[in-house]
Amino acid sequence: MAFCFLLNQLLDRERWARERLVPFAGEATELRLALLPPLRVQIGAAGRIEPGGAEPSAVVTLGGIRGSGPFADELRYLARHLRPDIEEELSRLVGDVAAQRIGDGVRALVRWQRDTAARTREAVVDYVVDERRMVVRRAELAQLAADIARLGGALDELERRIARLD
Repeated sequence: MAFCFLLNQLLDRERWARERLVPFAGEATELRLALLPPLRVQIGAAGRIEPGGAEPSAVVTLGGIRGSGPFADELRYLARHLRPDIEEELSRLVGDVAAQRIGDGVRALVRWQRDTAARTREAVVDYVVDERRMVVRRAELAQLAADIARLGGALDELERRIARLD
């Protein structure tokens, strides 16, 4: 699988990272990107990435790494400290120009997924708040609370006036 190959190439150059993965041999993780099928990989005996694996103990998404335990913590550490040059890795396989084009395409895909997620979130919020009126905006709720307090004050004043008439 190309993903495993590229990641192993990076780990071969960054031996410190591969050595940090060795204790987690047999652990699996799943990469989940919107509109793409999930990709499950596991850590091999030498700290190399292999396709497949058992139930993942960590899930990697565009939003970060989900999971608890030492393996997920280690993946978070590697995500913060391991900065691969993907285009450099690809250029060794397909050449400089093709690697740049692929890199541009992947960056565009990631931007598109983030933009789509943001637009979808905004559309759902607008639908729930404005069209279905299932949820009230904070400003409207604050205005309602102020109106109720003002009505309560007016009602108290009216009760005092009625009490004086009696």
